[in-house]
Amino acid sequence: MRTRGLFITGTDTGVGKTWVAALLARELRAQGLTVGAYKPAATGACTDPDGRLRWQDVDALAAVLGGTWDPARICPQRFIAPLAPPVAARGEGRSVDRDLLVRGAAWWSGQVEVLLIEGVGGLLCPLTDGETVADLAAGLRLPLLVVARQALGTINHTLLTIEAARGRGLAIAGVILNEVAPASGDPSVATNADEIESRAGVRVLATLSHGQQAGLLRDRHGRTIEWRELCGVVDGH
Repeated sequence: MRTRGLFITGTDTGVGKTWVAALLARELRAQGLTVGAYKPAATGACTDPDGRLRWQDVDALAAVLGGTWDPARICPQRFIAPLAPPVAARGEGRSVDRDLLVRGAAWWSGQVEVLLIEGVGGLLCPLTDGETVADLAAGLRLPLLVVARQALGTINHTLLTIEAARGRGLAIAGVILNEVAPASGDPSVATNADEIESRAGVRVLATLSHGQQAGLLRDRHGRTIEWRELCGVVDGH
């Protein structure tokens, strides 16, 4: 792929990958970059008042890009049940098209300066009958941005994700800790980032409070996050 970007993965489902992808897309667009978003497969549909099936993650990504891209380009394979893609597909008498997963990403090459790819579930979530999200990430060769839940237990989940990524030779751009529920007095939030950084040697780029609408310009120490560099964009190229 000639397009630069990041592959956004999570330590689990429901950790806020789409939320972070949308925040990052907004920040990059504000910096004057043309940005695309790609979710290879989505599961878990809801029904709108008109009776049409909708996928909230896909709608959110389309909206943050200004509604200028065909949702089928953002997510070419969508399944109804809230299950891993191959399981949801089998329930509909279908299968996940592996070639389409790759072709769908390749289509963005040359269309935008930065492509944000959002995985499904965690890094080892089944993506096809024989492959995981990690296999697709390895093939696309974009740096990983790991989104983790800011709560007790996240150290273990994050270190496992980083270990799995390194075992497959995947580059890691950093970690985002996201508070997926309102603050509850969990004392671990004060130490999670430092523990992850010291044990994994991976930078925790930011910690987001629940529902935070901005905050990806500077890291948790107040330093500018060089997103262009992390995405591989140098001097606009």
